[in-house]
Amino acid sequence: MEAHPFTTAPADSPALESLPVEPLLTSEFDADPGGVYARLRRTYGPVAPVGLMGVPVWLVLDYREVLEVLRNESVWRRDVRYWRARAQGRLPPDWPLLAGYEVRQTMFMDDEEHLAARHTHHAALRPFQDGRTPQGWELRATVARYADELIGMLAAESGTAGFVDLGAQYTRPLLLMVTTKLFGCPVELGDELVMDLWRMLDGGPDAGPATGRALAAMTRLAGHRRARPGDDLTSYMLLADPELSDEQLGRELFMNAVYLNDITGNMVLNTLLEVLRGNATVRRSLSAGQLGETVNRAALVNPPVANMCFRFAARDVALGNFWIRGGDIVSPSAAAAHGDLMAIGSSHLVGATVSTRAHLGWGAGPHQCPSAARELGGMIVSTAVGRIFDHLEKAELTLPPDQLPWRSGPVVRGLRLLPVRYELSGRGVDGGVGPGAGGWRGASSGVEAASESGGDGQVKGLLSALRRLMFGGR
Repeated sequence: MEAHPFTTAPADSPALESLPVEPLLTSEFDADPGGVYARLRRTYGPVAPVGLMGVPVWLVLDYREVLEVLRNESVWRRDVRYWRARAQGRLPPDWPLLAGYEVRQTMFMDDEEHLAARHTHHAALRPFQDGRTPQGWELRATVARYADELIGMLAAESGTAGFVDLGAQYTRPLLLMVTTKLFGCPVELGDELVMDLWRMLDGGPDAGPATGRALAAMTRLAGHRRARPGDDLTSYMLLADPELSDEQLGRELFMNAVYLNDITGNMVLNTLLEVLRGNATVRRSLSAGQLGETVNRAALVNPPVANMCFRFAARDVALGNFWIRGGDIVSPSAAAAHGDLMAIGSSHLVGATVSTRAHLGWGAGPHQCPSAARELGGMIVSTAVGRIFDHLEKAELTLPPDQLPWRSGPVVRGLRLLPVRYELSGRGVDGGVGPGAGGWRGASSGVEAASESGGDGQVKGLLSALRRLMFGGR
């Protein structure tokens, strides 16, 4: 990695390591991250030095600066080998966030290597992207059917009125079921997978072992599908690049599982929350049948990834009120950037439909989610949200919004649960692809249809596993 003849930081500009930094992950941050971002902005400007689990990091707070970091790949690198503190051995032993970044996959590649890996993803996802292809139609029908099966099970277990955790009993099993379908993996692979992805992203003490377990599961899946190819993403990735080893493919599947289960799941729950807590603009979009706009508005208020993947400065560069040294670590904050965006002429920017597309829920720049993945992710979120409100006559939170429990880690801020008191519409649950498809049957008919196709056992097994994991501790 050659040195470049660019301007270097002035000698009197403070280095990150020399600055007194306050820890980011505190009880104040858990309770009110937006307040912490605002205070840091008042103190430091668009970029603030913070401590992240004992490591100093530049936190990028303002929308313009975040976009600069996300879009300028020549300066802001994804490859962890650019990180000076790591190369010099100055990280704390077993720093929990490093485990995920050591996994060599598309998210942490640059330049030609990154473009080649994205090409493989595009080729593999293409059959599922278009709803008019057999694979695309089947995936869309499957997402809707799984959603209806889960709601049908709720009706069978609790009747037409009761209480539900829309996280443990709907969103997480739904995303895990979609993963097993899309990846072509056996159901038993998923029992602990979602929780291991949580553990890695939350940066807890078991993040390293959790990452290893999730990778091992995906590597086993790669070997399974190499021997028994099918009509699934894993097989299509092998078809797009036959040179992929099981270990390489396992790493790519691992990345996709993170986004499909944790990130997309957060987008579903955050959208449901904004509707249930009475966000007027989100509710208006839902009432108008604009599901994509409903999701965009919710993502602007509460993005599924609060602080995005680290970047590493390729050279000295001025950003905000500081000079960033080559090799420094930078964390672009989508949550802080959205707060900044909504504060800039908020009435006309946020009120306009087009402005909601500026959200960073899918990233931005060369490393944003591939277009096929964004389209599929948007379809899954819209379907999951739409099917719930198709079937619920009434729904209200059983906790005040400010008392809901959150996972508030260095990367993701996601709901631990979303408890709701509900009443089903009485139209029942149908297994069709769209609202009213084939007519509405009785409240338990979705379960009956699932049983006929063998799907009920999958739904019940995954629900049992997710409930045990969610309520039995992490």
